[in-house]
Amino acid sequence: MIRILTAILLTSSLVAGFTTPSTRISTSTSSTQLHIFGDLFKSFEAAVEQPKSSKTNIIAGATGYIGKSTVRESVRQGYNTIALVRDLEKVENAQGQALYGQFFEGATVVECDVCDVEALTKTLAKIAEENNGIESIVSCLASRSGIKKDAYAIDYQATLNCLDAGRDPSVKARHFVLLSAYCVKKPLLQFQKAKLKFEAALRKQEDMTWSIVRPTAFFKSVSGQLEVIQSGAPFVMFGDGEITRCNPIAEADLATYLIDCITDKSRENKILDLGGPDEPLTMQKQGEMLYKAVGKEPNFFYAPTWLFDVIIDSLQWVADTFNSEKFENAAETGRIGKYYAVEDMLTTDPNEKFGTMTLQEHYDKIAVEGQEYDPYTTMFAKAPPAEEAKKEEEKEAISA
Repeated sequence: MIRILTAILLTSSLVAGFTTPSTRISTSTSSTQLHIFGDLFKSFEAAVEQPKSSKTNIIAGATGYIGKSTVRESVRQGYNTIALVRDLEKVENAQGQALYGQFFEGATVVECDVCDVEALTKTLAKIAEENNGIESIVSCLASRSGIKKDAYAIDYQATLNCLDAGRDPSVKARHFVLLSAYCVKKPLLQFQKAKLKFEAALRKQEDMTWSIVRPTAFFKSVSGQLEVIQSGAPFVMFGDGEITRCNPIAEADLATYLIDCITDKSRENKILDLGGPDEPLTMQKQGEMLYKAVGKEPNFFYAPTWLFDVIIDSLQWVADTFNSEKFENAAETGRIGKYYAVEDMLTTDPNEKFGTMTLQEHYDKIAVEGQEYDPYTTMFAKAPPAEEAKKEEEKEAISA
């Protein structure tokens, strides 16, 4: 029972990935074979094809979940790719090489604090001078926690710093691509309001063209219970398991879409809702797919959604009574969990569906290979050693 309750609370915190027209390949060939051939084709293509552009592309939030895939895709498409990181040591040490080496190969990694607009502008001005200008800035910045302080520091201010630096006369970047979130369409949470505040600033300015991409959900945000069911505990869902639907998108597919926005005129100065190729998936269906991937019989635990109200109201009462920021933040985390327990993250328009990798293919893959540890989206995956984990927590103020 303790493990189930823990799973309920942790499931409600799977927020980091909710936040972004390829032809689907026939399923007559196995997905494993297709991915192998796809990887070989991309490697061959990169080796023999002349770069389509020597123009410089800046990736902010490069060490994040979507950011690192976006760096790799930018390099693959032939851009002179600059990955901005807050801490160069994080990328260059042994652990960093294991985490980011395959993603940053071919890119130039530059240390820069995007929270310091003056330093950021100087960095971009130097890059522009050395590379005959900057074609584009792609922001994959996102606050980790979603609480008010972090959201306005990262989702709004740090992202605004990237825009202001790009507009500076010493930089004059041409295009800005923003990784936003589908959920801002119904803004009830602090991080949603912060994202919308930046979106408004981006749309108002006229120095740069722009594309705003709002993905429904990331694969990692609907994969957090892998280790739960592998350990024998039940898959936890809310209500009857049918109250919400989504079509999440693979990180590689989303990265391709983001980089394509740089040159696709049809996406210029547009807000673009984006989901993956799957049909609407309920949480019940996601659980069935995950059990299929691990080869176990389904075992579900249904948590009532009213639990959120009890928890949120209690935390908010303490926050108001004792003027406690800590409990206010905890209440906001509860509100985030409830939001994703009751709201659809779904696109149905064919023009708003993109990519080739399905969620079942993703589940099949991680069931064999495991998934990258993330304290915000995985429940019981093995964490890094305590000392390294503490160091990472101190450094990781910015991610995608």
